[in-house]
Amino acid sequence: MSITTTAPPPPTNPPNPPHAALITGAGSGINLSFATLLLSRGTSVLIADLALRPEAQPLLTTYPHPPAPSPSPSTPPKPSCIFHRTDVRSWPSLSTALSTALAAFGHLDLIVPGAGVYEPPWSSFWYPPGTPPSTDSEEASRYAQLDINLTHPIRLTQLAISHFMSHHPLPNSPSWAQQQQQQQQEVGVVPHRGTVLHISSIAGQTTPLPQPLYNATKHALNGFVRSLSPLHAKLGIRVLAVAPGVIRTPLWSEHPEKLKAVDEGGGDEWVEAEEVAEAMWWLAVGEKGEVGKGWEDVGGGGGGGGGGGGGLKGGMVVEVTKGRVREVRQFGDEGPRGVRGATVRGMGRLEEEVWGEVGREGWGGVGGMR
Repeated sequence: MSITTTAPPPPTNPPNPPHAALITGAGSGINLSFATLLLSRGTSVLIADLALRPEAQPLLTTYPHPPAPSPSPSTPPKPSCIFHRTDVRSWPSLSTALSTALAAFGHLDLIVPGAGVYEPPWSSFWYPPGTPPSTDSEEASRYAQLDINLTHPIRLTQLAISHFMSHHPLPNSPSWAQQQQQQQQEVGVVPHRGTVLHISSIAGQTTPLPQPLYNATKHALNGFVRSLSPLHAKLGIRVLAVAPGVIRTPLWSEHPEKLKAVDEGGGDEWVEAEEVAEAMWWLAVGEKGEVGKGWEDVGGGGGGGGGGGGGLKGGMVVEVTKGRVREVRQFGDEGPRGVRGATVRGMGRLEEEVWGEVGREGWGGVGGMR
């Protein structure tokens, strides 16, 4: 049996800039750079993280909350920044962060589940639960890395969609249908309700041996984002992902056990967090930022699962490497191999450590704990 449906008109672009955003993991790294960029362009931000690094502290004083009153009704209010301590592994903690943001800003039109970890020793496939330095336990029956990198983005996306739909009339209600009909008659579009912007990685395409759990979360996240592409045309909610290359952030710089895999003398190059933030700005508001010179056919159709035609669309995964931004196609993609800002030529050093670890007697605890 075949079912024929009529596709609704393409949604509008979101407001420029967004009114307010909630960003997890914005106490450092890429998400801090994006929060800084948003605030500088007029968007209020709630930073949901376990702690703020020293470089993030000035945001709270530069953009205090509540902001100073506007000098006149015609002057838009200044953006403000709030820090809310959040453990993204806890669903109640995520809900509280969202409630705090709504109480402060009234509504949100951008949510970024950005917090993540990069195969840390305390939750790594190569250090099974119950074997140091892993802090994952057999009794808990879960990997903390999966909770942070995958379960938290999924749950926060649910909360985001719930908020976007509750802030606007619900679908299939008379008021929602009337609003849609009126807007389509006026401008021929579905109204934009909100954006969820995920942090994927080039590891969502590649499969380095030393980081299997991290790879798995990023592959899964890409599939999750693409699965939600129909929300864009139907509800005006865009779910997207940015997939950075090798970024100069504390995930690398403060972990010498991983940093030794980067061979700068041999040709490896860092992508700066600010480059990724500019690409994220376009994904959030539909504008290409300062990285525009390196953009390659982003939104040209054929990859994100969001339908053909150019422009920004739900379900897109956009890769950011050194001086280059491109859409990752769902099928037949060339991948990031050999591209500047995507190589880690010393990964073999970490692979040797994996072989040494697995070769130790009693690895994993089956047949006797070591």
